[in-house]
Amino acid sequence: MLEQRIQQHFIDSADLKYQAAPLLSKPIADAVQALLACVTSGGKVLVCGNGGSAADAQHFAAEFVGRFERERPELAAIALTTDSSILTAVANDYGFSVIFSRQVRALGQAGDVLLAITTSGNSENVLKAIEAAHEREMVIIGLSGRGGGKMTRALRDTDVHICVPHDRTARVQEVHLLTLHCLCDAVDDLLLGDTESTL
Repeated sequence: MLEQRIQQHFIDSADLKYQAAPLLSKPIADAVQALLACVTSGGKVLVCGNGGSAADAQHFAAEFVGRFERERPELAAIALTTDSSILTAVANDYGFSVIFSRQVRALGQAGDVLLAITTSGNSENVLKAIEAAHEREMVIIGLSGRGGGKMTRALRDTDVHICVPHDRTARVQEVHLLTLHCLCDAVDDLLLGDTESTL
């Protein structure tokens, strides 16, 4: 029974990825273009999320600043989830809902990108970060699931919404991770060409 349950997780994850591919390939491609415009003009990517999405934010920033699968110059990305002093000071003095938005206002500039991750689309601190990014004339790439929640209304036509068509958090996060890998791979491909393609 346990092995069957484990196998079902693999099957469900694979099924969702297969179904989501034609739905998400266009918004992911749009997100790649936004990231490319940002990094080629000297901009940076600010990334935020809570819990598993915080881990995804750090994962993405690590692969942008370090590398994904190929050697290339460093790309500027900052995970807003990592500085415990900022997070605890802002949460203590102002409230948890603004732990990301204050960082966006402090660090974000026109031409930068905010990569905002929330599986439900309803995380208040991520929504406030989106609002702050709009104030700074940044482009937002939103990753969500469960129909997009409040993120759907918070984003503008100039932003990109990648909404995983599923209600289960674990499945949404699995597709978010694949999406982040697609973003990194495509940016590298457009910057470097496909001479070292790993596909």
